[in-house]
Amino acid sequence: MTSVSTGEALLAAIVLLGSCVQWLTGMGFALVAVPALVLVLGPAEGVVLANCAAGAICALGLAGGWRQVRPAAMVPLCVAAACTVPAGTWMTRQLPEPVLLLVMGGLVTGAVLLVLRGARVPALRGTKGAVAAGAVGGFMNSAAGVGGPPISLYAVNAGWTVREFVPNAMFYGVIVNAFSAASNGVPRLSGVQWVSVVAAMAVGGVIGRWLAGRLPERRARLLVLTLALAGGVTTVAKGLGGL
Repeated sequence: MTSVSTGEALLAAIVLLGSCVQWLTGMGFALVAVPALVLVLGPAEGVVLANCAAGAICALGLAGGWRQVRPAAMVPLCVAAACTVPAGTWMTRQLPEPVLLLVMGGLVTGAVLLVLRGARVPALRGTKGAVAAGAVGGFMNSAAGVGGPPISLYAVNAGWTVREFVPNAMFYGVIVNAFSAASNGVPRLSGVQWVSVVAAMAVGGVIGRWLAGRLPERRARLLVLTLALAGGVTTVAKGLGGL
């Protein structure tokens, strides 16, 4: 009984932290939660739960900010992501887990380092940039649950502020996670686990929204990138450890 209770408490803590970050910055649930969820639930269930939870949080967050969504940028982003989600699912079923973690962790880490350096990539501007970022993000989201860094990199090159980025990231999160959940399935959790996950999402949302009105924009951006980098490095380390 104790081990079950401990596992449920750990699952709730992971989801609460991820939910808080997602509400605060518009992305980051998977970057924070996936490495830990994989350890608690296993690789497949961890990614699927991250897809479903992040998608639900984005849908709730979008309710108050949908007027700020930029259709000209989001339509090509989302269409490209929808096209590559099946490829990410297919790859997860073909590659050994350590190799998959190395590939995805390397992609995340590289993207975040470019953003941290203030990289300006001409290929990530305009409609072509949106298609490229969406395609990579959709693939990464269904394969490893982390589709945010390419969208963050696109936003930096588009010159978006954090306040502009958040509603658009929420919109993207709804679409890409819906396609990822349809492709990967839904998590197989017990009734008690579902209750703890939903409760943790609610509490994390309250905390995240409270912090969003008090944390300066620059710090919020740095938080997104720091968490993304930590997630990428952790994924690489896990992959190396499994070889």
